[in-house]
Amino acid sequence: MEKTNAEAHNIQGLIKGDELAQKAVYDTFAPKMLAACNNFISDRTLAEEAMNNGFVKVFFNIKKYKNEGSFEGWIRKIMIRESLSFLRKKKFVIASQSEIILEKQKTFQKPVAEVSEIQRLVEQLPIEFKLVFNLYAVEGYAHKEIAELLKIPEATSKTRLFRARKLLKEQLQNHKKANGRL
Repeated sequence: MEKTNAEAHNIQGLIKGDELAQKAVYDTFAPKMLAACNNFISDRTLAEEAMNNGFVKVFFNIKKYKNEGSFEGWIRKIMIRESLSFLRKKKFVIASQSEIILEKQKTFQKPVAEVSEIQRLVEQLPIEFKLVFNLYAVEGYAHKEIAELLKIPEATSKTRLFRARKLLKEQLQNHKKANGRL
């Protein structure tokens, strides 16, 4: 993907430590990056803290960006890693014990509820399921990458995704029953 002139200019400004370039990059990407952090950290204030820490890392590590791939994607990876690191530092539980895969994974056949309802249900998942679900379904990470990020076995990542989907399916069915749609 070709960089826009403004993006290339801002990257060069970041390398030089230009505060206007930092502000421009922050203003451009903050809304999307806050949403990415909020996928992992439910509390908006804490998600903002993680995002701001992530931007500090972006600004200090800009020389590591090789102009390969999307600049936004590079920033997003930093935000995801920062969110996970933030959760570890705040002593949120990220369990790492081995789990058994009970059934084959199943994906949803069709959308059953509005996106906002699904997001609300994802927020209610246990943290270890929510992290894997968001990394896999929302961010597009493979189980091997998730295992490395969370420092868990790959099989555990698969199990947590399976269980997250199962819980979501049950919650959606309960929601449909409660609203008379079954």
